[in-house]
Amino acid sequence: MDAPGHGQEDNAAAQAETVPALRRAVRILDFVSAAGAPPTAADLARALGLPKSSAHGLLATMLELGLLARAGDGTFRLGAHPMHWANGFLAQFDLVGEFQRYFAEQAELSRHTITLSVLEGRDVIYLACRNSADPLGFTFRIGMRLPAPFTATGKILLSALPDAALRQRFGQHWPAALTPHSVAGLPAFLAEMRDTRARGFSIDEGQVREGMHCIGAAIRDFSGEPVAGIAVSLLEHEATPAAVQATGTQLAAVAAALSRRLGMPG
Repeated sequence: MDAPGHGQEDNAAAQAETVPALRRAVRILDFVSAAGAPPTAADLARALGLPKSSAHGLLATMLELGLLARAGDGTFRLGAHPMHWANGFLAQFDLVGEFQRYFAEQAELSRHTITLSVLEGRDVIYLACRNSADPLGFTFRIGMRLPAPFTATGKILLSALPDAALRQRFGQHWPAALTPHSVAGLPAFLAEMRDTRARGFSIDEGQVREGMHCIGAAIRDFSGEPVAGIAVSLLEHEATPAAVQATGTQLAAVAAALSRRLGMPG
């Protein structure tokens, strides 16, 4: 039997090894981005005081992850992956402004509550909300987190992922139900994902709050990647099949307009 605290000691040891490696990787990225000329591995090791073996191991991993790119002469420059992060960071902050400006200018869906959220792990985080005059019996708050599989925005954003990625993300971590209507597990959710992909918008039928139905569509960036979800909330008596279809079609058009404001072609 392990001595008490053995697992904690192992975790501490792992952190002691991992955190310095992460710090060294960030120092490498900072150096490469600020260098007047692309450095070699020897330049990096010398400038940052890294052992050559550690430097080569880190550089190999960073190349594999797309954090760095290597030219034919052996010098290094930033890879494409940091640019993806930068674009995502900028898009999220600009996104809230575009959401607010769009609905200040347009009358579409003005009588409904409309929310904007992003996917983070197995949750969605709400970034903005435009409330209707009619009470829903549920309050969306900026910064609020909800399990992504139950929300309209989470469903539409997760539908962009292949089933294998969804199994990896949720196979051992299915969230606790919020209502009796919350999708009960991964097999049923994967079936929902197939329907969502075919339909082009997502539907939450009382999975977050009983009596509230939500419809979601994806907002995409300049590359066509989904960066956020937008959702409209309806009361149950409003959510007839015809109304859901019409609202979903209209919401998809609004999401496309917001996507174009973020630079998506079309």
